[in-house]
Amino acid sequence: MGGPLALLAALWALGAAGDAALRIGAFNIRSFGDSKVSDPACSGIIAQILAGYDITLVQEVRDSDLSAVSALMELINRYGGQGPTWAQVSERCLDPGLGRCLRSVSRHEYSFVSSKPLGRDQYKETYLFVYRKDTVSVVDTYQYLDPEDAFSREPFVVKFSAPGSAAEELVLIPLHAAPHQAVAEIDALYDVYLDVIDKWGTYDMLFLGDFNADCSYVQAQDWPAIRLRSSEVFKWLIPDSADTTVGNSDCAYDRIVVCGARLRSSLKPQSAAVYDFQEEFGLYQVQALAISDHFPVEVTLKSY
Repeated sequence: MGGPLALLAALWALGAAGDAALRIGAFNIRSFGDSKVSDPACSGIIAQILAGYDITLVQEVRDSDLSAVSALMELINRYGGQGPTWAQVSERCLDPGLGRCLRSVSRHEYSFVSSKPLGRDQYKETYLFVYRKDTVSVVDTYQYLDPEDAFSREPFVVKFSAPGSAAEELVLIPLHAAPHQAVAEIDALYDVYLDVIDKWGTYDMLFLGDFNADCSYVQAQDWPAIRLRSSEVFKWLIPDSADTTVGNSDCAYDRIVVCGARLRSSLKPQSAAVYDFQEEFGLYQVQALAISDHFPVEVTLKSY
């Protein structure tokens, strides 16, 4: 067999061979709700982005009845739940982003788990985890009780089983910090760390999300007082020099922090990155900003 179909088969096989590695992302999709999901230009790209990950933490979900989330899941499964056509591969996969786009057009089913709407006042947000059902499963969840009322949106903690990855099992702890309380909220993640150890007896945790951890909200003099940063237990994977913003600002707001010997050793070297979807999809800045003012951050775990 030769020609385009042979190339398609080879490319798809290559994508399948790399499926055992576990790609995890965190994406603050600004004010995600019914209006955004009903805009095909936005929702189609969002679905393609999320279909490229095994687990994605989505933040700024403002959708109390989960109607927008349900519509988004239909789109994600449309992109991830059917085999690629030659047109899809030739348009989106013959470029340096081969591995990512192959995953986004391969056949997989996605599900989600979410917190209740969280917030101290009428403004509420939901933490949403979208995950690929054939590579990971939800073992357990709990809502951090926040006895000191440190968080505007207290973490919704999720334990995932990932049998194909070197980590096997890991705990994801999300945070979308209130900007002007970012220092205190990031520091309070240390208390969540201790709580997870007490509750589940595991040290393999990934803290991720929009920490607002840069520029005017967290400055150089603030870091020594932040236990999640000063303790050698934790490794920060997205550097202070990164730019996770879509607009003209240059701030490393979005972060991923890892702890636990097994999980740290399972990280794929140099895989932590900011995903520039504006460049990937060839968007003007105004088009990208219609999707979000943040880029996703990501990391990959090795397979066995």
